[in-house]
Parts: sequence; C-alpha cells; structure tokens
Amino acid sequence: MQTLQISIYVLGMLIALALIFDFMNGFHDAANAIATVVSTGVLKPQTAVAMAALFNFVAIFVFHQLTVAATVGKGTIDPGVVDQYVIFGALVGAIVWNIFTWYYGIPSSSSHALIGGLVGAAVAKSGTGALISAGLIKTVLFIVLSPLLGFVFGSLMMLLVSWIFVRSTPRRVDRWFRRLQLLSAASYSLGHGGNDAQKTIGIIWMLLIAAGYSTAGATEPPLWVIVSCYTAISFGTLFGGWRIVKTMGQKITKLKPVGGFCAETGGAITLFTATALGVPVSTTHTITGAIVGVGSSQKMSAVRWGVAGNIVWAWIFTIPASAFVAAIAWWIGHHIM
Repeated sequence: MQTLQISIYVLGMLIALALIFDFMNGFHDAANAIATVVSTGVLKPQTAVAMAALFNFVAIFVFHQLTVAATVGKGTIDPGVVDQYVIFGALVGAIVWNIFTWYYGIPSSSSHALIGGLVGAAVAKSGTGALISAGLIKTVLFIVLSPLLGFVFGSLMMLLVSWIFVRSTPRRVDRWFRRLQLLSAASYSLGHGGNDAQKTIGIIWMLLIAAGYSTAGATEPPLWVIVSCYTAISFGTLFGGWRIVKTMGQKITKLKPVGGFCAETGGAITLFTATALGVPVSTTHTITGAIVGVGSSQKMSAVRWGVAGNIVWAWIFTIPASAFVAAIAWWIGHHIM
C-alpha cells in the first residue's frame, strides 16, 4: 500500500479529532452505563459516572486482544482508500450525528455512527467497491443481534432471579440487589470501555498505517494510542450525557434494583461476548434490549413500546445519516486541508 504524504500538523489534527470523537462517545454513551443504577436510586449520578469512568479505563487491563480495533481498522473499508480526507469525513460524520442525537436526548449508537462515517467517506471517494462486505455484514448483523441478545439475557436473568428469590420478601430482595447492582454496573462499564474505546483505536491505527507510522502487518497499534483512547472515553463518561439518562432509565420501563441488576448483567454478557468475537456492537442497542427484556419478563404492559419504537427508528437512521454527513465532510475536507 502506498504511503500517504500527510503533514505532521494534519496528522496531529486528525488524531485530536479522533480523540474528540472518543470523548464524545463516552459523553454520549455514559447514560447507557449509569441510567439503570441511577434510576433505581442505588447510586447518586455523580458517584455513578465516576464509577463508570473508572471501569471504562480499567478495561484496558482486561481486554488485551484488540479484536474490535482490528475490525474497525482493517475489516470495514479497504485500507487502500484510506487518506486524511476519508478519516476526516468519517469522524465529522460521527461527531455531528452524536451531537444531534445528544441534543434531542435520543439514545443512538456512537459505534454505528462511526461505521456509517467510514462507509460514507469511503464511498464518496471510491464508490461501493471500497467496502469490505464481510466486516460490514458482521457489524450490520449485530445491529439486530445485540439488542436481541440483551433482551434474551436480561429477561433470562430476571426469570432466574425471580425463581431463586421466590420465597424472599421484597424488602430483602431490594436490600440484596442494591449491593449486587454495584457489581453489575461496574461490569457493564467494563464492557462498554472494552468495546467502544477500541473503535477509536482502530481509526487512529488505520490513519497511522496509511501515513507510514505503523505497518499493515502489525498485530496492535502503538501503546500511546491505546492509553490515549481509553483515557479519552473515560473522561467523556465522567462528564456524562445527562439528556439521555432519563430516556434510558425511566421512560422505557420502571426499574427496581433487581431489574437494574438483571439488565446490566445481561448487557455485560452481550458486550463481553461481542468484544471477544471482535464485533463493534452498540452499547446503546445492548442495554436498551436488556431493559426491555427485564420489563417484558414481568408483563408486556410494563414496557412503553412507543418510546422503544422511537429509539429503534434512531438506530435505523444512524448509519445512513452519519454516512451522508461524512460524504459532505469528505468533500469539504478537500477544500480546507
């Protein structure tokens, strides 16, 4: 692959833009990690985001295989089409969609906004031949599978817990799960950091390979890329996207500590599995599916299906909307860089 001639200033600007996206990913998706533990009253919001941010970073010591980063960096679009304009377009497309959905309190996927951005910028440059179908099919498949898995694991956890504690008093169950939800919330934040930070790692890695600062055959990117991306997403989580917390934690269904524990545990199982398989899934899709699963396992009317339906529409529009913005940003990039 031909090495691009990218000035150190443009390279630095694009890396900074990638870290801004990573920060916004944590900021936007903080609600996914803390909404359940906050809405059940187990933790105060400030304490919850601090814990979530901590475990976002701790994930760096748990997920040593950067399988998701490899999928984003090498398995979504042809590395041969990657240049500064494609990366610029992809990041701008993802950031603009994140800002739009955060402002309106819509729990959309930062992950799929990034994938959509890559697709839009690559197609704008080289047409659909620039896309790697295997990686995209796997990603699109999990748009459906991740909420379904979250739904299944969340509802199964709720049924299992209900069976185990069938003879316990509600007060005793509440007391137990107020403690256990601390563990489940930490696990979910661990899975969030492990899957989502790797997406930005993949983008920067792709850029460094194109610019000749890393080899295409390398098994992982430089250490400073890994540390900076985990740090950025942790700080983003620390500042929190509060507009989305209410939608996730209260509008879909009313959660008690036992329900919050089951939703977070079901979501964490899904994220850990996807990360092990190298699939860049949406933490938003996953926890939404788990929350709906917990609510519907009690009774179908416990779920506000209208709210859930609006969220699904946001999922459907994420990739095409961010791809469209990325294509425009790719064109703009040619005139300003």
